[in-house]
Formats: sequence, C-alpha cells, structure tokens
Amino acid sequence: MKGLWLENNHLQLRTDIPIPEPPEGEALVKVLAAGICNTDLELIRGYYPYTGILGHEFVGLVEQGPDNLVNRRVVGEINAACGECRFCRSGQPTHCENRSVLGIVNRNGAFAEYLCLPIKNLYPVPDRVPTEVATFTEPLAAALEIQEQVTLGTDRRVLVVGDGKLGQLVAQTIALTGCELLVVGRHSKKLANLEARGIKTGFKDIVQNGYFDISVECTGNSAGFEIARRALRPRGTLVLKSTYAGKLSLDASSLVVDEITLIGSRCGPFSPALELLAQQKVDVKPLIEAHYPIEEGIAAFEKAQTKGVLKVLLEMGSGNK
Repeated sequence: MKGLWLENNHLQLRTDIPIPEPPEGEALVKVLAAGICNTDLELIRGYYPYTGILGHEFVGLVEQGPDNLVNRRVVGEINAACGECRFCRSGQPTHCENRSVLGIVNRNGAFAEYLCLPIKNLYPVPDRVPTEVATFTEPLAAALEIQEQVTLGTDRRVLVVGDGKLGQLVAQTIALTGCELLVVGRHSKKLANLEARGIKTGFKDIVQNGYFDISVECTGNSAGFEIARRALRPRGTLVLKSTYAGKLSLDASSLVVDEITLIGSRCGPFSPALELLAQQKVDVKPLIEAHYPIEEGIAAFEKAQTKGVLKVLLEMGSGNK
C-alpha cells in the first residue's frame, strides 16, 4: 500500500508498505481522509524519535472488524492502551504506561491506505457529518479536553493565544460556555473566521495584564507563552495546549509568587466532539486550506509547513464529502 513514511527526520512516499494484519481486538480500517497537524510537522523536526507512517487525524471505513462497524465510517482515539497498568485500571488510558500512539509512538499512522486500531477506540461517524468535516474530530476532542480539566462559565474571563488550527477549535468550543472570551493572534484573516461567529479577537497589544482567570496557549512558542502568562491574575490558570519541539524558557519565580496553576492538555473526548460536528455548533470548513491525494503527500506537507496555512487534508479513497 502507499503511505508517508518518516525515518531519520526524512519524509518519503512509499508504495511497498504491507497492508497491516489486525491483531485480536483490533480492526482494519481503510483510510478515506486524514489531516496534517502541527504534531506531524514537529515530528519531522525531531519532536520525538519516531519511525513509521505519520498521521492521527483520520476518517476511514472499517474493512475487518465487528459486524456493527464493517463498511461504516469511523474516527478513532489515537492512544492504544494495554488495559492492565495503573493508569488503565484507574480509568486514564491516555496515560497508559505501555501505550502506542497512532502515527506518533510505536504504531503506524493514518497517512496510508490502511491502518489498525483497537475496536474500542473506534467511533462511528454520523451520516450527516461529511468526511472532510469528520477529520477534525480528534483535534476538536483535544480542544474539549480543556473543559474536562478547567471549570468554565459566564463568570470566567478567558484568553486564547493563537489563531492557528488548534486555537480556532479551542476558541469555538470555549465560546459555547458563555464566558468572557478574547482570542489574540497575528493574522487578520484567521481572526476574521472567529469574528464571524461573534468571538472577540485582536492582536497582542490589547491584552490587559493580570485581567484573565484562564489563559490557553495554542502557539507552541515562547512569545505566545509570555502573552498567556502575563495576562493572568494571581491564582489564575495557564493551560498549555501545544507541543513544543524545543525547550521553553520561563520565569518560574513569577509562577510561584502569583500561585499560577499550570495545566498540560492534549487528547480529549470523542463523543462530544462528534456531537458538536453533527449539530454544526462548530464550523471547521473555513479552516480547510487544501486537499491532496496521498500520491502528492510530500507536496501536501510543504503546503502545510507554509506560514499562515491552516488545515491540509490528504485523501486516500472515496467517501462522503
């Protein structure tokens, strides 16, 4: 089968990859479409020493699996847990000590014609959700994880720093809570997507120091972290939503003096994400910049690495658009 293979920080299109054989408890999924995300780009830059097929944001058709899923479109949670370690036993499978992670850790990913995932990781896609929209399920779930970790409501002042792919989804989901929300970024066109949904936006110079209860950092760079940090009141909460390829410098003393709560946030709940997409409470279509067939995967990555580009989708087969 065809697939985008990463090895020694070099990405190549291969046509000689064997179609995987699903082990017991797993399904074989024919990939329809998959989205390139910042984590994929960071892996190429050396964020984690991964060798294999990249990709973890996908929609596919189950070819081998339980009867209730065969020939159905599915999305999938990316962490394949062991079910036996202390984290699995305590209901925290995303932190499984023995996990593999789709396209990231010890498991081939979605930028190929087929993939395997545990059956328990798969979620049917509602018929009314187009395939290209459903590719956003995984990052949308990650955005919703913030609300699993932090209490949001009309009495909260929240700042989102970053107007990229993740920042857009985080902002749209947080806006649904009715909080006082401000999103800051660097690109007028991207901010306009949020303004069209009634979300207040601006550039960094309008951020009032010490005003916000919660800041969500979605840039993955030190400048974004500094904006998010200085915006917080004492005993505020800083949520880190991005992966950092390099090391982050910070003023640890200020975190202690102001008693700032620092929260790392990544994978989140799939069912609520699919429901938001089905109800069209989140609009992802303006975030799609381009579609590429898998055969043009290298060009797709070049496009995705271009400054200012939002979501680039790879297409492996036919399905509902």
